[in-house]
Amino acid sequence: MFHVGGARSALYNWATARQQGGTFVLRIEDTDAARNRPEWTDGIISALAAIGISAADPAFEGPYFQSHNADRHREAAQQLHDAGLAYYCDCTREQVAERTGSPQLGYDGFCRERDLAYEPGRALRFRTPDEGETVVVDLVRGEPSFPNAAIEDFVIARGDGSPVFLLANVVDDLDEGITEVIRGEEHLSNTPKQQLLWQALGAQPPVWAHLPVIVNEKRQKLSKRRDKVALEDYLAEGYLPDALVNYLMLLGWGPKDDVEIRPYPELEQLFRVGEVNGASAFFDVKKLAAFNGEYIRRLPLEEFITACRPWLSAPKAPWPAGAYDAKAFEAVAALAQTRITLLSEITGCVDFLFLDEPVRDEASWSKAMKAGAAELIRSARVRLAGVDWEADALKQALEETAAEHDLKLGKAQAPIRVAVTGRTIGLPLFESLEVLGRDRTLARLDKALSDLA
Repeated sequence: MFHVGGARSALYNWATARQQGGTFVLRIEDTDAARNRPEWTDGIISALAAIGISAADPAFEGPYFQSHNADRHREAAQQLHDAGLAYYCDCTREQVAERTGSPQLGYDGFCRERDLAYEPGRALRFRTPDEGETVVVDLVRGEPSFPNAAIEDFVIARGDGSPVFLLANVVDDLDEGITEVIRGEEHLSNTPKQQLLWQALGAQPPVWAHLPVIVNEKRQKLSKRRDKVALEDYLAEGYLPDALVNYLMLLGWGPKDDVEIRPYPELEQLFRVGEVNGASAFFDVKKLAAFNGEYIRRLPLEEFITACRPWLSAPKAPWPAGAYDAKAFEAVAALAQTRITLLSEITGCVDFLFLDEPVRDEASWSKAMKAGAAELIRSARVRLAGVDWEADALKQALEETAAEHDLKLGKAQAPIRVAVTGRTIGLPLFESLEVLGRDRTLARLDKALSDLA
């Protein structure tokens, strides 16, 4: 599944590339067979398309597959060895730990001057410079420096000759002409090693930008084992792509005028990766829901109706397929649009229209059906049975019933609403009754009276 952090990184890359007339390159790093399946690649591509990053745009290039470039990776490893910038090593982890006294201290350079030839099982290690430092030019973090003496002679090819990710990544970036790398801060520790490889291969390293980690409400890094992190899950729950894009763009950056809710084209023009804050970014689900509600309310009514359709039909709808009435939904759609923050909430708003019996919320029933409720429902039923079936007349009938029982209209509505819709909260009552119809409304009032008796 596509992590929301990956989606944010993709959006920042996309905005930067399009601003500069450049190219966004999608590369599938698939050299680990256990973590590579075609359907997962398809999922990445479809998730990117959902947030507006599509191969149909001229700024999009790829997807490239790292596994297709394996010969070039091997050539680069051989090039570094032939230049004396890498050497073969036959040390095991246990041997290194025994010499250093700790498995945490890293490789000790034991094979540097042994001049070993390649044999199966011997890894190829990069010869890290003994002196100086590696300075990373980072648009978010300034120019952090890493003493070369603190960087071990790291492995660039395994004992079977296959290059590791660090080398493969650099070679692919070189071949694909990558000039800017915008990614999560967890990769910052790899960057000095990659930069050394760039320089060893005779190339100018790219400009780096390491984005802040995204955290939950406990300020813990978002984890797929603990948090909801998949973009697809948010889309399936009824978040609009435009709302997700808007919110993700603000995780670490914000426009200088502090106007947060705005269309992506504006955000793209305003975004500058150099303005991203290096501090961790809080993924506030409540704020995201508020954004989504605002985007739902801004939809033209026809687009709102279209967006709701997946939740109004099987398998998401809680009513039988033949029970759904498109015209009835359209009659209340504008009212529902102002009351939901997720598209998935639409079924709870309108289910009373399409179910034989409303879904009764027991807490609402207990709250509304107190002493005197039966008498109120009985009086209301008599009046409702004889009026024109339209919202204003229905409201007048209940106002008269409320006055008869010395109640305000709001108090009088509660038992009627629960009897008819099953809940104390929902769409405006009288418009709901008008769409539900006289016969079904009166039948539900009779059922409530029977249950109260």
